[in-house]
Amino acid sequence: MGTASRISPVTGHYVTIDVEDVQYKVFYLENGQGQPLVCQHTAGCHNHQWRGLLEDEEITANHRVIAYDLARHGKSDPPLNKEWWKEEYKLTADHYVAFITAFCDALGLEDPIFMGSSFGGNVALQLALRHPDRFKAVIPVEGADYSPGFYLDWWQHPHANAAQVCASGVWDLMAPQSPDADRWATWFYYSQGSEAFKGDLYFYSVDHDLRGRLGEIDGERCPVVMLTGEYDYLTTPADGARTAEQIRGAEFIEMKEIGHFPMSENYPRFAGYLKQALRRIEERTAS
Repeated sequence: MGTASRISPVTGHYVTIDVEDVQYKVFYLENGQGQPLVCQHTAGCHNHQWRGLLEDEEITANHRVIAYDLARHGKSDPPLNKEWWKEEYKLTADHYVAFITAFCDALGLEDPIFMGSSFGGNVALQLALRHPDRFKAVIPVEGADYSPGFYLDWWQHPHANAAQVCASGVWDLMAPQSPDADRWATWFYYSQGSEAFKGDLYFYSVDHDLRGRLGEIDGERCPVVMLTGEYDYLTTPADGARTAEQIRGAEFIEMKEIGHFPMSENYPRFAGYLKQALRRIEERTAS
């Protein structure tokens, strides 16, 4: 195998965006051409989770896959023109939605499909509710209308090793059938993101609450295809199915033998379900 064949086609870039009068320099990876597919990582993690998708030749043949690092995650720093260290980080729905739309606008994306997992799956629902005209469709992965109980003080207790606590806390959320190498890679990703984890979970378990509002989402106007792994005990398949049932035109797919981190814990299995979701979106949006 020559050197050239070992170089990934995935490229990385920075883009500067303004969100609520605050400036951010955002790092993102991309590969492919065609329909934009914007991907949000899970809480406390970064865009490495989407590497399998970014290198999937079947999908990137027709999709421009873009996976960004949310501010304070991976290679995206905290705000540039704000004394962010003087306040506790608590991610809110308003800011999260504004950040994503500003990012898509900065890249000039037309009718992107948005896919997020876990707290990214929850914000996908927020986007479908607030901005149905700005997205061709959304794919909430491991998302639900409400996911309480995971915003815990001991994630960053001074008596705990935050990196180890955050990483070990995700282990049981993965399916035992997932390859050991991929499960440990997912664990490793979380050992690097402990500082942002608790603030992300404020959105996931506190500020995100669409109970009683799902009927306002028009799944015909902005198709919603929900994917949930059978081993996810935070946002369970029952939670995903219940959420989809309350959204006009939404669809729900349960992913067998997979857990809360499908894109990194077992990408080959996740890919089959994702391709099914993308086909459904194309069928429903074909003019």
